[in-house]
Amino acid sequence: MAAGQKTKNRETAGPDSSEQAKEKRTDYLTARQLAQVLQVSESTVHRLRRAGRIPAILLTDRLIRFNLRDVQKALRPAYSNRDGEEEQEPNPQLSFEDMFSDFNA
Repeated sequence: MAAGQKTKNRETAGPDSSEQAKEKRTDYLTARQLAQVLQVSESTVHRLRRAGRIPAILLTDRLIRFNLRDVQKALRPAYSNRDGEEEQEPNPQLSFEDMFSDFNA
């Protein structure tokens, strides 16, 4: 009988509450997944993390996760609104400057 009540409670909650929970939930990516999204190598992701260019969450020494939104914000170039130009949405792909910034220093 208790199991039936739990099922009814879940049904009355409806799909709206689960959709809201998904929207609020933050997804974290592995270095491999982030590399695929950014279209760079996994070693580039780790190099950018070590250089402090992208934020990461270190769960342990070997478990590292990345929030895609935070990484995209960190890689977003500082666009200035010059002469009334509309700001453009930045491309999530890294530029050559981003990739080779360690070598230019």
